[in-house]
Order: sequence, then C-alpha cells, then structure tokens
Amino acid sequence: MYLMTDSVTTNNMQGQGSITTRQRIWAIVGASSGNLVEWFDFYVYSFCSLYFAHIFFPSGNPTTQLLQTAGVFAAGFLMRPIGGWIFGYIGDKHGRKASMLISVCMMCFGSLVIACLPGYDAIGVWAPALLLLARLFQGLSVGGEYGTSATYMSEVAVEGRKGFYASFQYVTLIGGQLLALLTVVILQQVLSDTELRDWGWRIPFALGALLAVVALYLRRSLNETSDVKTRAHKDAGSLKGLWKHRRAFLMVLGFTAGGSLSFYTFTTYMQKYLVNTAAMDHKTASVLMTAALFVFMLLQPFVGALSDKIGRRYSMLIFGALAAICTVPILTILQSVTSPLLAFALVMLALVITSFYTSISGILKAEMFPPEVRALGVGLSYAVANALFGGSAEYVALSLKAAGSETSFFWYVSGMGALAFLVSLMLHRRGQGLKL
Repeated sequence: MYLMTDSVTTNNMQGQGSITTRQRIWAIVGASSGNLVEWFDFYVYSFCSLYFAHIFFPSGNPTTQLLQTAGVFAAGFLMRPIGGWIFGYIGDKHGRKASMLISVCMMCFGSLVIACLPGYDAIGVWAPALLLLARLFQGLSVGGEYGTSATYMSEVAVEGRKGFYASFQYVTLIGGQLLALLTVVILQQVLSDTELRDWGWRIPFALGALLAVVALYLRRSLNETSDVKTRAHKDAGSLKGLWKHRRAFLMVLGFTAGGSLSFYTFTTYMQKYLVNTAAMDHKTASVLMTAALFVFMLLQPFVGALSDKIGRRYSMLIFGALAAICTVPILTILQSVTSPLLAFALVMLALVITSFYTSISGILKAEMFPPEVRALGVGLSYAVANALFGGSAEYVALSLKAAGSETSFFWYVSGMGALAFLVSLMLHRRGQGLKL
C-alpha cells in the first residue's frame, strides 16, 4: 500500500516549479466543469425516466416500467470498470488531460443519441436496444471520468488543504445531478405532464450535449499534472503495476461499496422512493430533492475542510458508523411520511451522513496509490464498487419492492455502511505516513 503523500506531482505542472493560487483554482474549475457536464448527462436519465419509461417499455405497470429503466441505468454502471481501466491507462500513460477530454466527448455523444432516439412504437425492439447501447457508452465514459478527475484534482490541490480542494469533485458531481433535477423541475412548470411524456423529456438530453462545448473549451486550457518520468514508468497504467498495490485496491472497494450505495440511495433513487412508496406528488418530490441536493452540494467543502483537520480516517469512521445506525430508521419513517418538511429533514440527515464519505472520496483514494498507477487505481476500484453496489441500488430496491420485501433493502444499505466502517478501521492513522 502506498504510504506517502505525493507532493511532487502537485508541483510539476508542465515543469513549473510551483503554481499560483489563481492557477490552482482555475485548474479545479476546468476539471470540475467537465465533471459537472458528465454527471448532468448521466443523471438526466434517472430523473427523466418517470416520463419516458413508457416510450421504450410500453407494457406493464409503473413499477415494472421503472424496474426496466432502472435495469438499463444499472447496465450503464456495468461498463464503468472497463471505462475505469481504459481511461485509467490513458490518464497514467498519456496524461490526465487527454483522458478527461476524451471522456467528456463520449458522454455527450451518448446523451445526444438518447435525445434523438425514436420510441418503441416507431422502431420496435430497436428502441430499448439502442437506449441500452447509448447508456453503455455513457457508462464507459463515466467510468473513466471519476478516476482521472479525482487524480487530477488531488494533484493540483495544495498540501494541508487537499480535503477542501478535492471536495469540489463532489460539488460538481452533485451540481450536475442538481442541474439535471432543476431542469426537470423547470420543464414541469413550463410543460404539461402530457407534453413531458410525449417529447419534453428529450430536452435535458439535448442540453447536456450542448454543455459539452463549454467543458471542452475549459479543459483544453488545463495544465498537465503528471510528468514525463511518471508516464514513462514501466508500471504506468498497467494492471501489473496496480497488482503491487492490491491491498489499497481492495480497501477502496470496501468503503466505496458502502459510500456509493448510500449516495445513490439518497439521491437518484430517493425521488422515485418518495413517489412510488410514500405516494408523494411528482412535482413535490422533485422540488424537495432539488432543495436537498442544493444543501448537500454546499456541505461538501465544509466537510472536506474538516477532514483536513481531523484526518480522512475519522471522517470515514463517522460515515460508516452513522450510515449503519441511521439508515433503517430514516427509510422506515419515510415510507409513511406525509409532511414534505419532515421528508426534507430526514433526507437531509441521510445526506449529511453521506457527506463524510463524498467530500473526501476522491482524495482518499488518490492518496492510496502512487502517481504511475493513480488514475487506474482510483478509477478501476471505484468503478467496480459502483457497478456492483451503487449503480444497482435502484434495481435492487425496486426488485425487493416488487417482491413485497422493501424493508430488506433498508438493511442491505445499513449493512454496507457497517462494512465501510470496518474497512475504515484499517486506514492508517494520522502521522503514520499517510494523512488518513
């Protein structure tokens, strides 16, 4: 396991001895812009699925249709390990910048395809087949985006404030999710329910493709954080090189499984849960989740800065313990909640707990791998855990609901929180090489 923080890559921006605060902030903004677009495109699918499920899967009751769209959503996650491997290799072997430019182009292409895709009535089974293909393409892109952007932001961040700077990865990730949800809320106010179901759901996908132009422009101006020596290393971007750090890889798998499952349960799935289980109105649920995600986004820098004070290890222990203890009560009460304010308070409690993971997720993983396999190590481990646990959250939840055992999902999420706690116990303490 890689035990020393790497200060060399922080200061090797294309051979510069150091970078100014302004350059550092611009680098964070540039990397984050593409991250925001990537996640906007990816989450638009989840938030719009309530409106286009019948277009691609015309038969069945609402739960069955949502289950089928959730299956396609989960399938996109299954491509993440491949994306994490491919883009991790590119990021370690050819530079972080090249990897980030390619990934944002791929994501937006997939989004544009979905925006223009005919429905089942027009092309039959080709409609769900092409929808699946577009989602697999997007999943490949997102699988590569996370690892490379997390690596880049950790290498740009200044020592002693890495938690604060790196937290902006989830600020933009949540921001992309929030922007997707806000777009849906605006469309709900402008268009009728019939118009949204007929054609209005396509607008957010087209908007995501247009946003790529700005992201590409900003990312083109980024400096490279990896140096020639790192990219020329014999282990650069290789699975053989990553195998030397397999303990770190397995630990990342462990706490990412719990963190990602909690994150997707209380963000992407929560809107459906409020509508499908708590019988909340679509628009009320959307407004509630928009407000919750906005506060959640603002929390990230504060909790990230806190990790710089108390250490990454203690942040993860707080997350794991509270997720294990509080998840079942929160989801149980939400089943029968009637007050939107109470629902908001419960969702926010869950998101505050999750913030102890999300705010430091990228930097924690990046600090566990050396620079020659950092993008690969972060991207692949994160992608595998997300494919198995995070991306399947909706599918598992809806499947258990359809089987009449919805409460089993609550205990599943709680159990994975406990796993994150146990793995976090093995993280090195502050002052033992790595500031965790």
